[in-house]
Amino acid sequence: MSWQMFGQKQSELATGDAPAPAVLSARSLLAICALWPVVMGVRTVAMLLTAAATGFSLASLNLPFVLAAALSILIDLVIFLPGRSDAIRKILGDSFPPMLSAIVCMSTVCFSFAVVSLVAHGQEAGVLIGMMALLGALLPTLAVMVPHRMLMFFACMSTGLGVLLAAWDLRFAVGTLVFLPAMLLIALIRGKDDRDEEAALDLQKLNNERARCLLSDYEKSGRGWFWETDRQGRIVYISAEAVTAIQADPATIIGQPLSSVICSPGADGGGSERTFNFHFSARTAFSDLAVRVAQSEEERAWSLSGAPFYNEFGQFVGFRGHGTDLTEVKRSHEAVTQLARYDNLTGLANRLYIKELFEKALVGHRGEPSPCSLFLLDLDRFKQVNDTLGHPIGDALLKQVSERLKRTIGDSGEVGRLGGDEFQVVLPGIISEDRLADIARSVIINLSHPYMVEGNQIVIGASVGIAIADGRTHSGAETLIRNADLALYSAKENGRGIWKFYSEDMHKVAHERRALEGELRAALQAGGMSIAYQPVVNVATETISGFEALARWNHPVRGPISPGVFVPIAEESGLIMQLGEWVLRTACADAATWPRSVRIAVNVSPMQFADPAFPSIVLNALAQSGLEPERLELEITESVFLDDKLDATRIFERLKGIGVRLALDDFGTGYSALGYLRSAPFDKIKIDQSFVRGASQSGSANSAIIRSIVSLAEALNMETTAEGAETIDELELIRSLGCSHVQGYIYGKPVGLAEATQRLAGVENHVEPVGHKRSRETRYKVLRTIGIYHDGYCYPARIKNISPGGALIEGLWDVPPGTEFEIALGANLKVRAVARWSVEDRCGLQFTAPISLERFRQSSPPQIATGYPEQMRA
Repeated sequence: MSWQMFGQKQSELATGDAPAPAVLSARSLLAICALWPVVMGVRTVAMLLTAAATGFSLASLNLPFVLAAALSILIDLVIFLPGRSDAIRKILGDSFPPMLSAIVCMSTVCFSFAVVSLVAHGQEAGVLIGMMALLGALLPTLAVMVPHRMLMFFACMSTGLGVLLAAWDLRFAVGTLVFLPAMLLIALIRGKDDRDEEAALDLQKLNNERARCLLSDYEKSGRGWFWETDRQGRIVYISAEAVTAIQADPATIIGQPLSSVICSPGADGGGSERTFNFHFSARTAFSDLAVRVAQSEEERAWSLSGAPFYNEFGQFVGFRGHGTDLTEVKRSHEAVTQLARYDNLTGLANRLYIKELFEKALVGHRGEPSPCSLFLLDLDRFKQVNDTLGHPIGDALLKQVSERLKRTIGDSGEVGRLGGDEFQVVLPGIISEDRLADIARSVIINLSHPYMVEGNQIVIGASVGIAIADGRTHSGAETLIRNADLALYSAKENGRGIWKFYSEDMHKVAHERRALEGELRAALQAGGMSIAYQPVVNVATETISGFEALARWNHPVRGPISPGVFVPIAEESGLIMQLGEWVLRTACADAATWPRSVRIAVNVSPMQFADPAFPSIVLNALAQSGLEPERLELEITESVFLDDKLDATRIFERLKGIGVRLALDDFGTGYSALGYLRSAPFDKIKIDQSFVRGASQSGSANSAIIRSIVSLAEALNMETTAEGAETIDELELIRSLGCSHVQGYIYGKPVGLAEATQRLAGVENHVEPVGHKRSRETRYKVLRTIGIYHDGYCYPARIKNISPGGALIEGLWDVPPGTEFEIALGANLKVRAVARWSVEDRCGLQFTAPISLERFRQSSPPQIATGYPEQMRA
């Protein structure tokens, strides 16, 4: 039965529109049609016996008998044909049941009329035989009509009607009147019972079909299937869907023990097999038993539920139950676990999981502190890859970095990715600084080798911060992560591509930075900032063509604070927007009082440039100050081109529409893509001081770089400014290479507004270079506590900057020139030095032998004693 037919039958039973089973049952009528030849034969024999008993002959023709007999036989043939012909039933359609019932009644009337007519008009001796023949024919007829009990009633009524029509004898009338009510009562009772039984049977069949359809759909949906075993646990039935899922031959599955199908000996599912066997032996029901399928080509997991069943005598027959395929659920669970614990791109442990592993590594199996070390890594120059080659290349590069990092660490620890280009390495049980330094060195070297990604050769680097838990005290994971982060920050501040161990000095520096951030915010609100102006000199005329506005902060307690300290703090905290706008407005207002030939240059941070309102701020500052737009020069770094979401071209167009000049600052230190110069309307290129410093020294390639930049600028009709010129030989080199402007200490340090205005009052603003003849070695800024050993005593000091040949220190007072020291620059790094000059607590040292700055940068701060004298007197 289809669902459509099932629904129709259900609707009929629910509304009471179904045909009466005892009257219009087509099924029972077809059964009667099939057996009607038996009725025809019995009736023929009955009529022949009656005719013989009553002395019927052709000479004494009984016309009623002949007509009734002929009509009965003809009607019997009509009844017989629909049971044999589908075409006749199709033609009759829905009228077949009632029409066939009427024809059966007509046939019975004709037969009973024919028999009674012979008895009534024949010999008296044949009456008894005729009545017996009539009853003898009626009983088989009623037997044939058993499937249709109501038709039996109509047959009885029809027999009585035929008797009444043919008889004139009172005996027949009385017998009929007694017989007919009895038959009517019996027929009604049986008809009602049959109707109820058939209705109940139809309802049961309907429920059976409903259950079969539901179970079939359940199996076909793949959500579950059914199984059955015999008393020995052998499979006697299993759904075809289950057999198909495990790709097995149905013939081999039937008859096998179910326990051999769900798992194999010695497999991981052995526990499930034992559990199943226990339930089977104990004949107890079980539910949601997770098992593994042994006879599957691929690993599949099932969930089984079952219960024992018994026959009508209470004997155990076997188990029946259902199963569910958990393979996809298990895979989904594994996928969710993978996403929850591992990075989707690199496959490394993600931030949450690597922290969980780190916390476990810090606590031993007994809950006691356990030694452990932590690396925090940050890739150098990775942002350049994303910005210039695209994020897909960057993602592919991160995969290769992850593979190299895992190979380098090996079994020593666990590697995780925190996000972006940041990684974390947990090293349980390793606290030796020498070994950690070796591992960090290997990481940096291996990650710095060139990569080949989709035909692009890429070179990046890495910086590493290291924190150590010695296992003696409980060290919180958050604390160690913070320490490693501070060490990483120090490594990046000291030139990148190095590793740094955490020291207390780093925490002090971080605390100082947070304090400075709050004080900087207060200074901006209270007007505690100022501007210094550094002259920009025309090389050809040696006259001041303009000034660059530089923010200065004279702290009321700390004294002057270098821009190299507070500007990065302002950028990280977002205060650079407020600071930059204040510098712009103040510089424009000050420059408006200078001669019209003097320009003012103002630095623009990438955050300022990305602000859509920046052109409006510039226009408003010019309007308030009255400064001509062409006298304002905005210095912009190449980093503004690296933001994919920023429409730099549109901002440049708006700024040039105002009429201001644009200068590309620090050219050569960033990405230096020539396409920027072609698309951006710059008026000037500023050559970074890193190329100017040492350019005059023998063997330096900086002069060639400067020459190339100057040639490029001239070809693009741009001016050039060389920054950081401090010595006469550097100035001469810059002049010879064709730079149009110079900015550096050789023409003066940054000064206040009053002094800058005074310098403009000179004769045609002419300036003379003042400086050393030769340039010194490059010095690097650094902040580290070191130990100064003299006469067997160790003094603390702070190193401010360092070069291969010397250093500037603070903390020793009035040191006589020529004093010799032994200096602990780092752990296992001591050098000898001589004091060359001393002013208050500052002292310049010259090393007796040049040192390796790389070794200094990679060394950890020295461990020195505490409780020092306030001054040192020679």
